[in-house]
Amino acid sequence: MNIKPNKIFLFFLTPIGIIIYIYLESTSNWIVYSLLGLDRTSHLTESIRFFIYEVPKVLLLLTLIVFVVGIIRSYFSAEKTRKTLEGKPLFIGNIMASGLGIVTPFCSCSAVPLFLGFVESGIPLGVTFSFLIAAPLINEVAVVLLFGLFGWKTALIYMSTGLFIAIISGLVIGKLRLEKWVEEWVYQIQVGKIETEVEKISINERIDAGLTAVREIVSKVWIYIVLGIGVGAVAHGYVPEDFMASLMGKDVWYSVPLSVLIGIPLYSNAAGIIPVVQVLLEKGASLGTSLAFMMAVIGLSLPETIILKKVLKLPLIFVFIGVVGMGIIIVGYIFNYLF
Repeated sequence: MNIKPNKIFLFFLTPIGIIIYIYLESTSNWIVYSLLGLDRTSHLTESIRFFIYEVPKVLLLLTLIVFVVGIIRSYFSAEKTRKTLEGKPLFIGNIMASGLGIVTPFCSCSAVPLFLGFVESGIPLGVTFSFLIAAPLINEVAVVLLFGLFGWKTALIYMSTGLFIAIISGLVIGKLRLEKWVEEWVYQIQVGKIETEVEKISINERIDAGLTAVREIVSKVWIYIVLGIGVGAVAHGYVPEDFMASLMGKDVWYSVPLSVLIGIPLYSNAAGIIPVVQVLLEKGASLGTSLAFMMAVIGLSLPETIILKKVLKLPLIFVFIGVVGMGIIIVGYIFNYLF
């Protein structure tokens, strides 16, 4: 088998990345306290130490995640996803659509072409919405980053609550029979016949797909990561724990809806918002409130709403935001009660 240079580069990069990750905390402490000689009791020092430690840690995790996900995504296509959902009954279709939304390479930016294909194939509106809710909301990058930063319990909570929201929201939208609020031209369009055979790809090409995903995705999101960690570093060093606990603690009844309202107009990807969530939890914010904030930012962002306006009328967009937002709020309250 012919092994290309980029495979060799990847082979040597992996153990180097592992070594860097293992010694990252001790190295960042040495840089801050020994090399720079900063005061250990200073708020500024703590912010700088947090930033120096978190930026390479998150970028290393992200690079590995994107590479693996890039390989997984090479097994999926829009046509394959559409045919999997076609003809499935309600509830079963909602569950399958939500599960496919996690592993397939589609985000809110893919809403228009996917919506057209799904509607043209006769897939129920509620099932379509389960997919469109799960795809951006249950972000695989967020799942693995949460696992690396907070442990498997937090990652599992995030994934299970996201699935619950996607399934129930799709069922509710489907039961309301809101097809009249889909733009008329969507039902009139004739989507061209798409080749149903999925092209067979070699393992070398799948690895290339993973490396391409790393180059394309990391180059686009690294700035959001740095900015997110920068915000988190300032909060980590300067924001008093009592203040954050009083605003987003589990004992504050309005903390969950407030966090959702704050999160909806914001725009960030999972990689950029997770460092902020990490600091919120460290400073006393409750788990349910923090997850509700993150889900609102990822799953109900303003850009997604603008994209959906191309195929949905305003009443259905408001129903979509209301149903998903209420699901996020309920889940936030449940986990504040349980944890």
